[in-house]
Amino acid sequence: MRAYKKILLALDVTEGSEQIAERARDVAERCGAEVILLHVVEYVPVEPMGEALLPAVQIEGELIERATRRMAELAQKTGLEKAERIVQAGNIKAELVRIATDRGVDLIVLGSRERHGLSIMFNQTEDTILHAAPCDVLAVRWKKA
Repeated sequence: MRAYKKILLALDVTEGSEQIAERARDVAERCGAEVILLHVVEYVPVEPMGEALLPAVQIEGELIERATRRMAELAQKTGLEKAERIVQAGNIKAELVRIATDRGVDLIVLGSRERHGLSIMFNQTEDTILHAAPCDVLAVRWKKA
């Protein structure tokens, strides 16, 4: 196995995130790598220039705060409490690639969900990252228990 030095763990902090975090932790332990946890809040207000702008900004802030708490809980559960944690707003795909590039990451770990029906036709985050990433990508498949 290639000795990775810096792993970016992309999480949506929902169901399955624990399994994905544990996989990244295991790889990091084997390689002696640093892990950075990342969650990107991608909130798009319905009326970006309307009167609803202030509540939309407030909602985005609340989403970031909730994700920050969930990320801390997840880090504690999976033994990654010492890892750097980044929670920010933006486009998930663009931010993931940007942070991986800026931080000199050599492995991105993210979740991959099983797709069926029409969802197979849509460009999923993991597909985009696989082709745009500046480094190796480990897509961890998980299924609902």
